Amino acid sequence: MTHFLNSLCGNGVFFLAAAGLFADEPTKPKPAEPPSASGKNPLDKTVEQLAETVRKSAVVIRVTGRDGQRQGLGSGFVVAAEGLIATNLHVIGEARPISVQFEDGKRHEVIAVEAFDRALDLALLRVNASDLTPLPLGDSDQLKQGQSLVAVGNPRGLAFSVVSGVVSGLRKIDGRSMIQVAIPVETGNSGGPVLDMQGRVQGILTVKSLVTANLGFAVTVNSLKPMLQKPNPIPMERWLTIGALDPKEWKSIYGGRWRQRGGKIFVDGAGTGFGGRSLCLSQRPIPEMPYEVAVTVRLDDESGAAGLLFHADGGDKHYGFYPSAGQLRLTRFQGPDVYSWRILHQEGSPHYKPGDWNMLKVRIEKDKFLCFVNDHLVLESTDGGLTAGQVGLAKFRNTQAEFKHFQIAKEVRAAKIPPDVMKRIARSLDSLPAGETSPGALIQSLVPDAPASITLLRDRAKLLEQQAAQFRTLALAVHHRQIHEEIRKVLQVGENEIDLIHAALLVARLDNDELDVDAYRKEVDRMAREIAAGLPADASEKIKLAALNKYLFIENGFHGSRHDYYNKSNSYLNDVLDDREGLPITLSVLYLELARRIGLQVVGVGLPGHFIVRYVPSKGDPQLIDIFDGGKSMSKEDVARIVQDFADRPVEDKDLTAVTKKTILVRMLQNLRGLAERNRDADAVLRYLDTILIITPDAPEERGSRAILRAQIGRNKEALEDIDWLLEHRPAGLNVDHLLDFRRNIDKAGKTP
Repeated sequence: MTHFLNSLCGNGVFFLAAAGLFADEPTKPKPAEPPSASGKNPLDKTVEQLAETVRKSAVVIRVTGRDGQRQGLGSGFVVAAEGLIATNLHVIGEARPISVQFEDGKRHEVIAVEAFDRALDLALLRVNASDLTPLPLGDSDQLKQGQSLVAVGNPRGLAFSVVSGVVSGLRKIDGRSMIQVAIPVETGNSGGPVLDMQGRVQGILTVKSLVTANLGFAVTVNSLKPMLQKPNPIPMERWLTIGALDPKEWKSIYGGRWRQRGGKIFVDGAGTGFGGRSLCLSQRPIPEMPYEVAVTVRLDDESGAAGLLFHADGGDKHYGFYPSAGQLRLTRFQGPDVYSWRILHQEGSPHYKPGDWNMLKVRIEKDKFLCFVNDHLVLESTDGGLTAGQVGLAKFRNTQAEFKHFQIAKEVRAAKIPPDVMKRIARSLDSLPAGETSPGALIQSLVPDAPASITLLRDRAKLLEQQAAQFRTLALAVHHRQIHEEIRKVLQVGENEIDLIHAALLVARLDNDELDVDAYRKEVDRMAREIAAGLPADASEKIKLAALNKYLFIENGFHGSRHDYYNKSNSYLNDVLDDREGLPITLSVLYLELARRIGLQVVGVGLPGHFIVRYVPSKGDPQLIDIFDGGKSMSKEDVARIVQDFADRPVEDKDLTAVTKKTILVRMLQNLRGLAERNRDADAVLRYLDTILIITPDAPEERGSRAILRAQIGRNKEALEDIDWLLEHRPAGLNVDHLLDFRRNIDKAGKTP
């Protein structure tokens, strides 16, 4: 504390990399064999020789849609004789059957996704074969610009095509190590191997260049190697459920990729219906007329089209109400072609918000229907071409769209802000003091109407450019204050009653105000029910623990982040649930709560630089478990090695003490704070410090850090509040003289004209 607060009056940089949060970097692979004195490696082969060699190992990957028809085509290659195939994750998508075909015509169904990494766009597939011919893997760290390469793939369905080129450059793109290749990359090439002239794989083709047709990119093969060393296999019966829509709720037709994640439905890919039409029919019962159907939709591109459908017969006939090219369109479809559909109305609306979320609603009565956008009537129709049928979602052409809050009811509640609430918020905003960015009383007055407050604040920001920054900051402050109040409520119960899943999701929601916390809480509850359903009635604790480990690490492929450890997603519990990878502490949170739900006592243990758990049986010795390493049991020697490597000291009893749930949350926030400091993101650092002090208000280090940061960004009044708290409480190690000097400097700055 003394050392820290001694810096209060200095001019040093505030943002310091947060040591001790992350694991060591992986060891570098061995260097490649050097060339001969002539400059040409004697092991180099001709393109013809490479083409002949690689044919036994290259595969065509086919992905099947729900209608049984081929939906995707890509490339891959054998990396292990025991049936292991490498490709791109985007080639296989999610929740689809996959098969691979060799040049000799042999076809194998994929039985498991052995490993995948969403950030790298890589996947390993398992087929039931044991006599395959793998390609040798090279060392992509040794590649040189201008080096010759050969690529194998299936461009536009032309199977097992070979093309040669060179390394144009070695680049970092979105944090990934990529090889820029002077090779034409077309649809179907993705996932194919890029080989050096000795036949060693150096990369996996993944991205087509937007600059020229003769340029593309490949993920380095060294990025694939950690997946081979530590796979996270998922059997196909499990893979087919990832992101899949509940068939009891939805039925999709005409292709397209419909999937769900965190309470939203996503769609992309052209449908097979006329105009790229793809439909998703709700399986909920339809009320008697009159009734209303509504959904909130956002398009990736306003030239696209996606929205509601109603009076659908389960085939080609239905009405559609949707935005298209910035207009609101009502269309009647009565068949499969251009001659069987009719645009009934097309209107612009000042209430439609391009590029944003828009609520579409149709009120269906016996003799007419009314179409609304954001609760404003756009058009009314008495068309009687179709009179009954299902409701649901539709999308057209190559549109990518997101849907949320789908509703069918006798009356859908209005989403717009009630007039009295709008007036109350407007009066509060009119009283905003000039130059003040976060007045506490005003924020508190807006919290009861937080969603409405945030919406109105953001709308005003667009209309009043000179106040935009002020209002956006205020909207975030309301959001953060709301989250802080929710965290307080979650934590005000006893230690055993704290819902750690709920609290961890609230931490993630600090940075994503669209995160559906309840949807993810239900997902964790569903996981626990699924584990419990597979247990015998008299299951022992040992059987329960084995079932938990099997479910998480074997059946569902949860794993520690191997490649992109520093990614913020690894600290967000919702992303960990979606991507099935994360930091030790976020994976442990899930493990702890699933264990509790099935009747096991498991506690968290916060080692320096690494988080583990301890299983405490009712009888017998406790067991330390490394969740980051697939639920591996740990010895005391393992723990001692971690502490020695990270803290450079012997292990102590305090290192193995069970930590409280509040401590776990603070440690998650400290991880996020460390990343924000590395990125010099002052707003994020302040956000995490505020939240830490909500959980542990008596933390002097964080109080001092916040005082410095608040002063640096001009929030002097709030900085003085923190300084006065420190002066009042006088924590151990406080340098009072330096703190008083710091306070005087802030006072002086506030009086300078």
